[in-house]
Amino acid sequence: MPAITLILIIAGALCTFVIAAVVVGREARRLDSVAPRSVYIVDEAVEFVAEYLPSDTQARLTPDELEQLLTFHMRWLHAKGLQPSNVVDRRQDITTPVVVTEDTLTGFLFGEAERNGIEILDDVDVVRVVDAHHAYFEAIGAVGPQATATELGETRAALAPGQAPAARIDAGDESRDLDHHVEVVDDAPTE
Repeated sequence: MPAITLILIIAGALCTFVIAAVVVGREARRLDSVAPRSVYIVDEAVEFVAEYLPSDTQARLTPDELEQLLTFHMRWLHAKGLQPSNVVDRRQDITTPVVVTEDTLTGFLFGEAERNGIEILDDVDVVRVVDAHHAYFEAIGAVGPQATATELGETRAALAPGQAPAARIDAGDESRDLDHHVEVVDDAPTE
């Protein structure tokens, strides 16, 4: 085989490798900057949360009441900017963590339950629903890594007095970033 053929084969293989490396590197970078999409299916969430709840809480809440509480929670997350209006692949652009205490969320759920005629027989039921709902978010991959105490302290210190923080759930010792965007799918039949 002539030397020129060997040089052209090596040059062709080298060019192919460089092109492939550039394309793979560019796509890896693009995919890394886009938040993974987690799909929230309402019926699946209700079933998961219902199974996660202790039996005494299950006995006090009907599936419809549970679904309404989860819907209120999702609306609250949407109001805090943690559930986008339109579901598209987008950059991970959460720059200001949202610190959400369980007290704030459970207080909101109590208020919504009262406004909508849901009778909460025991206050602990709402706390358990919130915990179970957070477990569902974690199960579908909609929750990021745990926040450290330092991060939570910095977040709280950076806020002006009375300013509501903007994408972290602070659930006591188990604080997590909601750094993924959740697509809500209601697969209930429409009439």
